[in-house]
Amino acid sequence: MDFLLAAIDFSIEDDMKKKMKHDQGFLDDQGRFPETTKIKKRPSPRSCYDDDDEGSCHEKKKRKRKKATRYQQYPTDLPIKFRKRITALGGSDVALVIHKCLFKTDVSSGHNRLSIPLNQIRQTFLTPQETEMLNSVSGNNNQKRCSEMEVMLIEPSLHRDTISLRKWEMKKASGSATSMYVLVGKWNSVAWRNALREDETMQLWSFRINSKLCFALVKRRARSYCFLFGSSTALTTQESVR
Repeated sequence: MDFLLAAIDFSIEDDMKKKMKHDQGFLDDQGRFPETTKIKKRPSPRSCYDDDDEGSCHEKKKRKRKKATRYQQYPTDLPIKFRKRITALGGSDVALVIHKCLFKTDVSSGHNRLSIPLNQIRQTFLTPQETEMLNSVSGNNNQKRCSEMEVMLIEPSLHRDTISLRKWEMKKASGSATSMYVLVGKWNSVAWRNALREDETMQLWSFRINSKLCFALVKRRARSYCFLFGSSTALTTQESVR
């Protein structure tokens, strides 16, 4: 009898232990210990210098950088039709002055000028004497007048005309000032004849005929340069002659 009571107590105690372990998540619904689940470790990230079938990570990054920067490149050769026209006129010393996106103010009839910011000029196109002359100002404080040069311009349509080159001072709202060259005078006619539009990509080239400065304006059909990087914000502050 005592043996039977002890067996019952042992069975009750065992059931209670199993229930506690089940409640704690150690046993399954059938009272068995579940199989141990192996946790798979994530593979460690590969070094950028480990080789694989498609090349190293380092090489992939280089390829991505090349893909991202190729849009920053733009044509640096003057189109053949312009070269032929310049050669026929006896021109030489061809040089790229600026590659830019047209601002709203560049095609506005109220402004009547093409801006050539000094910090975007690719290379020097003026002689020291020409630079000194454009830096000079005539008149008094109330009526200052900047000097100008009359230069020949070959337009995108290959039409030739004379236009004025000046140097202006741009006053900002902060009180500081910056200088830029501008093509003025007949610029509205140039913009109209060649259907120039805001955000179009343009190039201004310089050349010389018998040492006299001339320009060629080239319209680049692709507009991706402006759309990808955005045209520089046009200066909307007061423009005044230097």
